[in-house]
Amino acid sequence: MTMTPTITKPAVTDERVGRRNPLQKLLGRPEVGALVGAIVLFVFFASVSQTFIQPNAFATVLYGSSTIGIMAVGVSLLMIGGEFDLSTGVAVISSALTASLFSWYFSTNVWVGVGLALVVSLGIGFINGWILIKTKLPSFIVTLATFLMLTGLNLGLTRLIGGSVSSPSISNMDGFSSAQAIFASSVTLGGVEVKITVFIWIALVAVASWVLLRTRMGNWIFAAGGDANAARAVGVPVTRTKIGLFMAVGFCGWILGMHNLFAFDAVQSGEG
Repeated sequence: MTMTPTITKPAVTDERVGRRNPLQKLLGRPEVGALVGAIVLFVFFASVSQTFIQPNAFATVLYGSSTIGIMAVGVSLLMIGGEFDLSTGVAVISSALTASLFSWYFSTNVWVGVGLALVVSLGIGFINGWILIKTKLPSFIVTLATFLMLTGLNLGLTRLIGGSVSSPSISNMDGFSSAQAIFASSVTLGGVEVKITVFIWIALVAVASWVLLRTRMGNWIFAAGGDANAARAVGVPVTRTKIGLFMAVGFCGWILGMHNLFAFDAVQSGEG
């Protein structure tokens, strides 16, 4: 009986699938590119303007960025989920007007109006998502219709209740000071006043990043945005996920709306 020797071939090692060192893992993360871009922009503006790197000027830049960034967090999550919302700006105004007009007309504590504004903001997001799922229309069309309807409602209700195109002042009402301290105050760090919206923005970014990268909900968002039909086939609750994303946009809009209201004590119904 002849024994055939077994020849073991050496394993083929592909560097592309080999173990990467920590530096390669870090450079491979998608957010590193955004961070590098931000650093490049910072260096550029610091080199062309001496006032840019001054603490007070930089705090002002951060404040302007935070008011946009708060809304961008919700919209970014929605876009990753494969949808878009054109009604975000006018929904912010709707939130602020709800709190202002309700508190002024019924002479209640402004926190009641703030709570009602939260319900309205989440409701707008829910309706957008629900109509999108039921009608299967593109989110561009659905949210454009919402934008037009809210614009008319904001203007009509403000003129009907307040008699003007801007909301009435509520600065002398109960609860205004405490609400202003939460939504529109400043924190002094090293002699520089930093608006509270900067910290809210950072907190929202941290929470959104954790949800996307560390939770099952994050996997659902990526799956729903990639291929909704395939995601449904493997058990991803696409309907619930997309409606939740629209409501997340509404929540961010509520925060920004409350900041605008308590920072300026007036809201123009035609804005948004």
